[in-house]
Amino acid sequence: MKSLIVYGGIVMPRKKSPTLTEAELRLMNILWEKGKATVKDVVSALPKEQPLAYSTVLTMLRILERKGYLRHEKQSRAFVYYPIIGHDEARRSVVNEIVSRFFDNSPELLVLNILENERIDTEELVRLRKMIQSSEEEEAL
Repeated sequence: MKSLIVYGGIVMPRKKSPTLTEAELRLMNILWEKGKATVKDVVSALPKEQPLAYSTVLTMLRILERKGYLRHEKQSRAFVYYPIIGHDEARRSVVNEIVSRFFDNSPELLVLNILENERIDTEELVRLRKMIQSSEEEEAL
């Protein structure tokens, strides 16, 4: 069954997101921290202020597996889920998606937007300068 959303009174199928939704990220953070976990383990690790039902977590883990973020193996009577994509790789995927969708495939436009619209402290600027210098040195080789 497809997930549906209502937009302006029109029912439309929900667009599949190649990147992580907020709820999926919550589950992935638990799995990245634990390494592997059963559905019950994930439910138990969720903050008490933001609980999710067992069936909801199971459905979301299956979706994450279809998206290629997780795999599972059977241990005794339970499925144990484990990440096959690391946190850094997921972060890169999100940045690539943002650059593609909002910045005409231009990382430069993203960086310029951040520099123009966000407050960057001195320490961060020093790190950015070092990264730029290192990148320039690599290109010169």
